[in-house]
Amino acid sequence: MIFLKAEQGPKGDALDIPGSCKLKEKEKIIMNLTLEMIQDAQKALEGIARRTPLDSAPKIGKNLYIKAENLQLTGAFKIRGAYNKIRSLTKEEADRGVIACSAGNHAQGIALSATKLGIKSIICMPAGAPISKVEATKNYGAEVVLVPGVYDDAAREAARLSKEHGYTFAHPFNDPYVMAGQGTIGLEILEQLPEVEQVVCPIGGGGLISGIALAIKSLKPSCKVIGVQAATVPSMYESCKSGKIVTVPDGDTLADGIHVLTPGDMTFDMCQKYVDEIVTVTEDEIAAAILALMEGQKTVAEGAGATTVAACIFGKVDTSEKKTVCVVSGGNVDVTTLSRIITKGLTKSGRITEITTKVADKPGNLIQVLQVVSECGANIISVNHEREAKDSDVGACLVTMVLETRNQDHVDQIKKALEVKGYSLLEK
Repeated sequence: MIFLKAEQGPKGDALDIPGSCKLKEKEKIIMNLTLEMIQDAQKALEGIARRTPLDSAPKIGKNLYIKAENLQLTGAFKIRGAYNKIRSLTKEEADRGVIACSAGNHAQGIALSATKLGIKSIICMPAGAPISKVEATKNYGAEVVLVPGVYDDAAREAARLSKEHGYTFAHPFNDPYVMAGQGTIGLEILEQLPEVEQVVCPIGGGGLISGIALAIKSLKPSCKVIGVQAATVPSMYESCKSGKIVTVPDGDTLADGIHVLTPGDMTFDMCQKYVDEIVTVTEDEIAAAILALMEGQKTVAEGAGATTVAACIFGKVDTSEKKTVCVVSGGNVDVTTLSRIITKGLTKSGRITEITTKVADKPGNLIQVLQVVSECGANIISVNHEREAKDSDVGACLVTMVLETRNQDHVDQIKKALEVKGYSLLEK
């Protein structure tokens, strides 16, 4: 049984996407997705995928451990499932070449794996995918086709090209070989921390958590497996809540790696069977988690990878009594957006705040309000002094201050000090 919590969750109709299976075929494939299949993948990945570290994270949370797949060879876990899929191809399939759709991490995994095995690869990527991921995919040897829209649009184009040219379609999540490869993370977690009590995993299409959950539940049924989605695109959350595959409306998210509007049918069934709970996190929470990982673990996570940590530090997952492993699935964050993400994280954690107040338009009054802030120990980043703001009274002006603060308690202290001095605070 799955218990779900969410910040929000629009519903939609199910969408038939490339890689989905009809019921009879699906049942056969799921039966074949076994612990032995994952163990076989683990052997095949020796020398291909790194055995990533699992470290405690006391600065981030109690009983918290990080499985650092952001330190994987391609910067994300996807190399595991991608290589396991590519090695499973028949000679005829390999000769035709492979095609995949991806926001970036699966793309890099397929590109590298195909190149290693001497196979042509074509990757359809959403046009909005981070430039760093697009360029990395090209550098690993793939031909990249940028498709307007999101993952689902790239999936449709990949299906079209596959049919037109005879390419073998390598689905990013709805494939038993891919799930088996991802499941090797579950085996490593149990080897590195046998006493683990719950594992928290990001969910996009569901391939990662499907493999991990099967491995964990097969070897340690008492260990909880919890999935995390971005609240703006909670497709697996809504699907499990509805008891059927649901396509959610598109939404913006920092977690581009799990930006999937429709989960796979196989992964949906695996989540229903093996996943204990699914929660969602907001964009501000994701940004704050990226910052927490940078400061607390000295590691860089992309939005999707940071969702698990966000769920723990913001109380969506209780770690007070259970040894908890957060799978940080990737670290391929575009450096051009990192500054914006950090600012967002600092704001969420009360490290940067913006305060607007009315000040009488008289000489020396601006200095007086800044003096109050200074006495509270805040660092002033910028000040905007508007004498003709539409919200100001005649004879008054608006002062907007961006401040560097310690935490939310410090922000509250500054606001109280301003109010005590007679300044009214405005929401902008």
